[in-house]
This record gives sequence, C-alpha cells and structure tokens, in this order.
Amino acid sequence: MTDIIQLLPDHVANQIAAGEVVQRPASVVKELLENAIDAGATNIQLLIKDAGKTLIQVADNGKGMSITDARLSFERHATSKIKLAEDLFQLQTKGFRGEALASIAAIAQVDLKTKPQEEEVGTHIQIKGSEVESQEACVTPIGTVIHVKNLFYNIPARRNFLKSTAVETRHIIDEFQRVALAHSSIAFSMHHNGNEMFQLPISNLRQRIVNIFGSKTNEKLVPVEEETELVNITGFVGKPEFAKRSRGEQFFFVNNRYIKSPYLNHAVTAAFEGLLKDKSYPSYFLFLEVDPKSIDINIHPTKTEIKFDDEHALYAILRSSIKHSLGQFSVAPVLDFNRDANLDTPYDLETKSARTPQVEVDRDFNPFQEIKSKATSGSGFQPKRQTVPQENWEALYHGLDSKDENDFSKVEFESDAITGQLFETSKVSASSTTFQLQKKYIISPFKNGMILIDQHRAHCRILYEDLLKSITVKAAVSQQLLFPLSLQLNVQEIEMLHHLREALEQTGFIFSKMKDGEVEITGIPTLITESEVSILLDQLLSDFENEIPDSGFLQTDLLAKSLAKSMAIKAGTQLDTVEQIAIVNGLFACKEPQLTPTNKKIFITLQAEDIEKKFM
Repeated sequence: MTDIIQLLPDHVANQIAAGEVVQRPASVVKELLENAIDAGATNIQLLIKDAGKTLIQVADNGKGMSITDARLSFERHATSKIKLAEDLFQLQTKGFRGEALASIAAIAQVDLKTKPQEEEVGTHIQIKGSEVESQEACVTPIGTVIHVKNLFYNIPARRNFLKSTAVETRHIIDEFQRVALAHSSIAFSMHHNGNEMFQLPISNLRQRIVNIFGSKTNEKLVPVEEETELVNITGFVGKPEFAKRSRGEQFFFVNNRYIKSPYLNHAVTAAFEGLLKDKSYPSYFLFLEVDPKSIDINIHPTKTEIKFDDEHALYAILRSSIKHSLGQFSVAPVLDFNRDANLDTPYDLETKSARTPQVEVDRDFNPFQEIKSKATSGSGFQPKRQTVPQENWEALYHGLDSKDENDFSKVEFESDAITGQLFETSKVSASSTTFQLQKKYIISPFKNGMILIDQHRAHCRILYEDLLKSITVKAAVSQQLLFPLSLQLNVQEIEMLHHLREALEQTGFIFSKMKDGEVEITGIPTLITESEVSILLDQLLSDFENEIPDSGFLQTDLLAKSLAKSMAIKAGTQLDTVEQIAIVNGLFACKEPQLTPTNKKIFITLQAEDIEKKFM
C-alpha cells in the first residue's frame, strides 16, 4: 500500500496556523501590542493605514532583541515565555505559543528593526511569505519597530472575506482599547491614515478610562473594590442612568488579560437588577486578580476565554461586591424605597408623650341663622342672600294649591331614548372607519370582513420608504434647533458617524461639529423631537455595531431600517381617528404594504365567513 500521509511544508503549516492566529487586521494589532508589553515597553505607538490592510506599524521602547533572537522570533513554536508544560499554568505574560510572528510573516510582508540596549547597532530583517529576503545591521533606537504590509496578499480568498474599512477599523480600536485599559502604566498612541485617534499618557485606571471614552465618563463611574482569598476585584461600573443599548463598554480583565465570559457578565447584570431600563446594558471595567494556577487560558486560540476552577464562587463574590458599591455610593435605592418622609416623627417630638385628641363642639351653632360674610369689604361681588324666617315657613309652600299655575300634566321628564344601538350616535359617527384595539392594533372594516393592522409595524414600513426616498432622491426637510444639541460620544462612535454623516444629513440631520469626543447637532428631522435624538442615535450606532457596508445602497437600506424602527410610533400609543386613518392610507400607498423592512407581517384579514364560523 502506498504511503499517503506527508509532512506539510513550513509555509503551508504557517498559513494554516495563521488561520487561527490572524483572523483580521485587529488580530495582528493585538499580537504586536502584547509583544511590546512583554518586552517591557513604557511607550507604544500604533500606526495603521486602510484599516490595517495596507500597513500596521508598532513601535516600542522595550528591551529589543539580539540578532539570534530576532531571527528565531519568526520560527514556529519559538518562545522565551515557557520552557516546560507546567509553565502553561503559571503564565504571567501575554504571548507564549511562539506562533504569532511566524503566522503573520506567512501571510504578509514583514519588516523588523530591533536593538537591545547593550548592542551598538540593531538588526533589520525583511520577510515575505515566510521567506527571509534580507538580514542586515542597521541604525535604530533601542526597542523594536515592526511593519506588517499587505496583509493576506498571498491568500486573496481571505482578503476578500474582510469587512468594510469602517468595521475593520472598529475591531482594531476595540483591541487597542482592551490593551490600553489593562496597562494604564504604559503610554499609548494610535494614528489611522495620518489622523491621531488616541494619545494616552501614563496615568491611573480612572484617568485612562476617561482619556479613552471621553471626559463625561468620569461622572458615570462607580468604584468597585473587594479583596478575598479567592479573587481581588478592582475597577469601575457605570451608573444605571447611563446604561446604553449596546454592550460596547463592557470589559473583564483577569490578571490584566482581556476575556469574554457570559457567566460573569450575568453576575454583573444580576447586581443591577431592578435598576436598568428594558434592553439597556451597564458599563463596567472590572479587573480580577486570581492565582494563575486556578485558571486555564489555553482553551481558545484567541485567548479571550478562560476556564476557572470555581466559577460559582466568583459569580457570588462579583455580584455582591457590585451591589455593595452601588449601595455604598447611593446609586441603588434603600430597602424601604416606598417610605414617605412626611410620616417621619420630627426630632423635637420624639421624647414627648402622645396627647389624647379633644373634640370641641359649638353648641350655639344654628344652621338656619343668617351668617354674614366677613369678606363683604372685599372687591369681589357678593350676591344678596334672601332668607325666610323660621316663623314664616308656610310662605315657602304658598301657591301650590293653585291648579292653574302648577299643572304637572304638562311637565316633561328626562329619560334615555331607546334607539336600538349599543353606542350613542354622537360617539361613533358614520364617517369613522377605524378603531384602535389595546392601543396596539388598528381595525378597519372592508367589504368582506375586516383588517387588523399592527400600528408600529405599519408605521415602520411607511417611514422606511419615506426615508429611502429622502436619502436617494431628495433631501428631507430639517427643523432648525434654537440651541445646538451637544452629545458626548467616544472615538469609535464618532468614527462610525463619519461614515454615515452624508446619509444622515439627507434624512434631515445637520451636524456642525463632529470631533474631540463631541457631536454638535443644529438640525433634526421633522418627525422626531429634540429629546429623542440621543435615543435614536444610540440605537443607530448599536445597529451598525457589527457592520457598516461599503456599498451605498446597503448602507442606505440599513440606515433607513434603523431610523424607521426608532422613529415609528410604539405599541401603547393612543391614536385618534385621523391618525389611524393616516396610517391605514399611508400603509397601502407603500410599494410593499404586507411586510416590514425586516420581513415581518404587518396585517391580517378576517373574512366574514371566518367570523360566522365562530358563532357556530
């Protein structure tokens, strides 16, 4: 039998490994930043072009590498972090597999310059597709500068699977923020296409959070601190009133390594129980310090998932520490939150004994005696009251015995007319053709039955088609604000708005400023109010969190869907007859009245035959 199993060539094995290590440009950024941190750098600079597709450059002032180390760093499974298998359970560094640089060099053009402090000159290595093209001495400062150019140049299929520039940039910003938050004692900077996006000096954790997410973040933070034998917890959580519709500002770090843990995230959410609005997510920046022997970080290629020895205990400690912090800083309500302050006993009455109430009666009070008003001297008009003395009470009934003047046979009495109708004609006019059911559905009769319309979905369809027309055909009308509306957003959110600005302005928004963590709006669409702008933009950014299409039509379609969903009337809104008829007429004037933009049914019909069957 012929042998069929063969060893793969190194460049093929490296490309396979690259599939696990390098999923997108953000993966390269993460690996290079962590290498710089492991090298003991105190200043790290990141420069990218075209969302990392053209260039990723990381420069640090770390310890650098010797000639031998520089060459070995690009070999598979060559690392200085571990020597024995037992070292995997005592890791104190970021990288340890020795596959990062080898995988990156297999799918890109890499240029490395490095120099340790004890050497006179540095080393310059150029690698293309795992093949070393040149290695020579060079003049370079202490530390390492690495350029990664033309990512996936030799794997076109992988390059085609990359998302749009905006999405890939957002992923790079995510990785940069995670590394920068975990190491506030290191200065970081980031530039994209020549524009400075972050400049983070050495600071404490709170100041690092403020520098990344904006100056307004400082007032939103509540410190959390707890020390136990199992875990030490430090960090901050956001106040409930600043909760967002997206999970963008949620960070867990275990031994300064960013992780994702739905289980621990549930512990945080449980601590906020009863304090958050529906579909809102709290912000948190939490650092857990545990014994390295009690965790396993080698269960996932990206090292963002960790296995804990005792997750249940961690859950309970984390939940209770957050609840304690919220209560300590008066964020959470007291237990007796229905207490009425008016019922509290004043301090000056606490020592006095209770007195028996006494009832006083005015025995001289006579209801038939005329009481003169004390306010006769006022400016108001006082009508003259006529009273009848008690002794002349018979005069009240004078004339009742006269049959001519008081003929009760001619008196007409009020009564309810019997019309044979369930509702009064004045309440239900003949022109009323619609009815609202449970403030959610609109019922409209037609020849062979009736139609039941979901008012929110119907309005979504109407707004969606109107917005598409406004963006693609002609700009919508904008209402000018008397005072500009200022919103505080982080760098990532402002970057997303830059890509959507032109389409948003077609819908009626007018932006006068969009930089330095602040967005200033001077005009808004006529269909929304000023108080709804922040909610609408928050939902819009949440919808575009995963994808901002490069294609003009796809971007317009997604934008119109998001705005229509936010601007449409909600279930529970009372509508008058005119509004109900407007929705019905507007719906059936649409090109596709049966389905919402997300392909959900808008209305159902009930035929007369179907109704008759219910009475059989």
